[in-house]
Order: sequence, then structure tokens, then C-alpha cells
Amino acid sequence: MQRHGCREAGAGLRHRAVTESKHLDHLFETSFPSFGGAFLRRIWTLLDEAIGLGLPMTLSVSGPVTASGQHYAWLNPLLETGWFAYLSVTDAICYHDAHRALDSVAESDFTEVPIFGDDGQLRDDEIIRITDIGFPEDVLLDTDRYLCRLLRLPEFQRRMTGPEFRNLLGKHLAAAEQACDAQEGLLALCHRKAMPIFVGAPSDGSVFLNSTLLYALSQACGDEYAFDLDLHGEVLESCAYHQWGLFESEAKNLGTLILGGGVPKNFNLQPEPALSQIFGFDDIRGYLYDIQITTAPVTDGSLSSCPPAEAVTWGKVDKDNYRQTTESFTCDYSIVMPLLTKALLDKRARLLRLQEELGAETLLERHPEAAGYLRSEEGFRLFEHREPLMSALMDKVRDNAARLRTDSGLPPA
Repeated sequence: MQRHGCREAGAGLRHRAVTESKHLDHLFETSFPSFGGAFLRRIWTLLDEAIGLGLPMTLSVSGPVTASGQHYAWLNPLLETGWFAYLSVTDAICYHDAHRALDSVAESDFTEVPIFGDDGQLRDDEIIRITDIGFPEDVLLDTDRYLCRLLRLPEFQRRMTGPEFRNLLGKHLAAAEQACDAQEGLLALCHRKAMPIFVGAPSDGSVFLNSTLLYALSQACGDEYAFDLDLHGEVLESCAYHQWGLFESEAKNLGTLILGGGVPKNFNLQPEPALSQIFGFDDIRGYLYDIQITTAPVTDGSLSSCPPAEAVTWGKVDKDNYRQTTESFTCDYSIVMPLLTKALLDKRARLLRLQEELGAETLLERHPEAAGYLRSEEGFRLFEHREPLMSALMDKVRDNAARLRTDSGLPPA
């Protein structure tokens, strides 16, 4: 496995002048010698390694990336590469992704507003504020009406897992975006690439609040509404994908990029303890690479601040390699992810040009990481394989059913 030695005691400081770096990745590697800059260098180094090794990556994101347009700026371009297998996000990220798919909403509706301005005046002006982003309250109300109409369509009237639901939602958002000539959103991209989206706390957001309205009308007034989320199935689906990554993917390992914390981070990390601790399956491993950017201080004891080393004790991160393959950087990810994404994409484009010049065999001899960087943009398309992967997991449960009952203190069947 390739190592850059960035964590070896006594390694020399890297302080090459910025004027000597032709590429952004070289700048990260040689001109960030210490302090916070060194953390950024290590984050870059590990991302570069994990992608170069061809690991299926998972991505956990908290925060309003869609309302703020960050999905357009760096998230969607990063996912377009095919490097990421699935996402763990919030219901709010899915909800705000729907705004720009509406005929009534224009990109100009989203503007910068002062963080420490007159929020009372904004309320009088019917402007919603998310940190330094402002948009008309009608955007929310129009989105609510759109979702209510959508959720009453026949294809939603059944019980389904969250990834099933968000894939279906992404299909409709894609059609709506095309109809109003809007830029492709996050859910539409994930639908196109068959990339599962998990939401660990689905009731904590406005997509589910609109479903709650329809549910309440069905209970109080007899309105027809049969949509329901299968939470057990959603957790099992995440376990099936984790098992795929460890035993069926080409790399036989997984990496993860965690941006922020909260429930998306926890859900992203929980397949390993579910499979090993709860189900008691053997040979279950955590993530080989765990790369985290969070603003939470480690001393607050929250999951958001939990570094990869702490996750090792839970089994969520590989215990034999974590000193070389994990890092937690205390930073606002919105500051550095545009830079890191640009460096990754630029390196990918550079390797692609070299492949055209040198041929694939010579390129891999000189740059073995090209195998991972230049993997197919089609990606893993795990959502298309969910049924056989779920079936394989259920077969494993059946094969171990007697032991599982005994270990859990349950009576025999």
C-alpha cells in the first residue's frame, strides 16, 4: 500500500515555495508544513491514497449543502467521478434539493444576507435565512405543495426503504429540473448514477413533515395515503452494502469521507457494529480509510467530534491500519472541500491526459494510483444491485439463525 510518510516521527517539514508548485495537489503536498495546514495536507494525502487504491468510498454530509448551492460547486462534481458508493445525509438536504426544480423558483431567489443583520426585518420581508443565505418564504411553501402532490402519486403508495424512496424522488426531481431548465440537483444525480442515499433521521426534516400532513389527513379524514418508510429495511440495506464492500467489491475494503457530524455520520458508521456486534458475524471490519472534517471540538464528547481513533474501539474503523489511514481535521468543510475537490479532479484529468500520451500500461507503471483515479465514471451503481445484495445478507441471517437466537437470549424457533 502506498504511503507518503506524512505521520512518521521525525519526517522533514515540507516547505517548498508556493511558486514552485504547478498543480494544486503538489501545493497541498509540499507547501503546508505545519499546524492547521499540515492537517489539510494529511487530509489530502489520505484522500489521494484511498481514491488511488480504488476503494469504494462512502460520503457522510451534514449541513445545508443544497440550499447553499454547494452541491453545484463541488459535491456533484465529486460524485460524478464514480468514486463514491453511497451517501448518508439529512432529510433537510433532500428537501432543499427540491427548491430549484420548481417553475416558481429562480436561482436569483437565493442571495447573500448578513449573518448578524436584522433578522426581525427579514421576517417582516418573508425572507428565510440559513446562515448567510436568504430566500423567499414562498420557496418553502411552494416546495411543500409540490411534495404533497408528488407523495400522493400511485408509485409512492407502498412501504419502501429510504434509498428506494429517495431514488424515486430523484427520478421526479430530474424530470422537473429538465422541464424548467434547472441545473441537475443532488437527488437527480444520485438517481442517474444509481447511488443509494440514506437518511438516519428521516422524521427530522420537511420532506417527512409533508408526508406527516398526508398521514394525518388519512387518519383523521380517511384520505387515501399508503406511503411508509421501512426503517428496518433501510438499516439492513446499509449492512448489505457494507458487506458487499468488504467481501465482493474489487478492493475488498471501504473508505469513508465524513463532512460534519450528527446523525449522517453515525448512520454512515453503524453497519459494522450492526453486523459484528448485533448479528455477531465473523470477519466484519470497519472502514480502512476514515477521513473526517468537522468543527466539533473533541472535548465535547459528541459523536460529531468523535475522531477515527475513538471509532476504532467500537470496531467502526480498522484497528490495524488507523494510525496510517485516518485523520480528523477541525475545520469548516465548506472552506476546504472546493479546494480538495478541484485538486482531485485536476489530478484525474492529468492522469487521463498521460494515459492518452503513454498508454495505460506505462501509465500504471509510473502512476499506479491511476487505476483508482480513472475507474469508470459509471460508479458502483449499488442501488441496481440492492435486491441480490439484500438476499445474500438474508441468506447469511438464515444460516446463522440458531446461533443468533442463542446469543441474543431468545428461545429457539
